[in-house]
Amino acid sequence: MKRVKITVLKTTFDRELAAEYGAEGLGACPMLKEGQVFYADYAKPGGFCDEAWKAIYQYAFALAHGAGKGLFYYGDWIRKPSVAICSCNDGLRPVIFKLEATDEESHIDYEAVR
Repeated sequence: MKRVKITVLKTTFDRELAAEYGAEGLGACPMLKEGQVFYADYAKPGGFCDEAWKAIYQYAFALAHGAGKGLFYYGDWIRKPSVAICSCNDGLRPVIFKLEATDEESHIDYEAVR
């Protein structure tokens, strides 16, 4: 299994929707910042948002196991091999991530997890 590099590409904030539905003082995601980098394989990286991980983990898992060496789906989504562009599912302030398969082996000790 390979490690997956997760880069925060963009934090967004929909002012119109937030004005109608958001809590007072709501702004862009306070947990993640553009340019932050995390590494994952099967588990959520330390310091990573739980909800964002739930939204993107299936892509990280797939990339860690070799998916996307061609292109995801039928080549009609991402044009670069071993890359996925995903976002968390916060409708008012979604964060957009780039997930990339690396050549680096996972640090999992398989004997310890048996």
